[in-house]
Amino acid sequence: MTDSPKPNAAQIASPSYRLAAIDQDFLLGESTRGVRFMLEYEKADQVLKRAHIASTIVVFGSARIREDGPGKQAHWYAEARKFGRLASERGGALCEEGGTRYNVIATGGGPGAMEAANRGAREAGAPSIGFNITLPHEQEPNSYSTPELTFAFHYFAMRKMHLAMRANALVVFPGGFGTMDELFEILTLRQTRKASHVPIVLMDENYWRTVINFEKFIEYGMIDAADLTLFRFADTAEAAWEALLEQGLGAAHDTDADEDLARDM
Repeated sequence: MTDSPKPNAAQIASPSYRLAAIDQDFLLGESTRGVRFMLEYEKADQVLKRAHIASTIVVFGSARIREDGPGKQAHWYAEARKFGRLASERGGALCEEGGTRYNVIATGGGPGAMEAANRGAREAGAPSIGFNITLPHEQEPNSYSTPELTFAFHYFAMRKMHLAMRANALVVFPGGFGTMDELFEILTLRQTRKASHVPIVLMDENYWRTVINFEKFIEYGMIDAADLTLFRFADTAEAAWEALLEQGLGAAHDTDADEDLARDM
């Protein structure tokens, strides 16, 4: 003998009866895009605040760089790894449990140069952040970012915001379209003064001068000559660290500027 269905079974099973907070059909619909945007902001923000992360040093670079890769790839990987370690040791990422951490290494969370920087931070015994992005061809997080500080984003814009809003400095290794996109995002924020002073270093001057003729921007009147002082070049991790210090890298971070950036982006 089978139990008879409840008289209100159809009502309970109806999609309209699902709680909005657990209704994926509703939450993933077009009308709730703004809600999802807000959630991606809030989740990472709350986790980083609980971890007492006051500021970061962001490391960009190609996901295609390999430790045993051809040409200069092995060199780039090695220097990104060295930089992640020395910046973590010298910048304020190491502290007693519960203390405020400064200049914590933050990357896009993927392989290549990002993996190398996260790896160096871990070798220093410091936490590091991975802001990963979901892509049609799945990109998984590397195994070196701190698990509790590894995030998945759907929206590039929100990922960029989290990369930018705590950044005390930016170090950019050779890369392609994605790296260029992220670099010029920060350069634009600096140029337009939407972001506070953020030292920027481009690793491997020959690479950058080969792929971008920066002086042509000036020649065609697209930027001022002073805009080329927004960044410097370096070829080694140690030189990159010194270039950041020369540009004014410090432990303190401007919280008001942080909030202004969050409003402006």
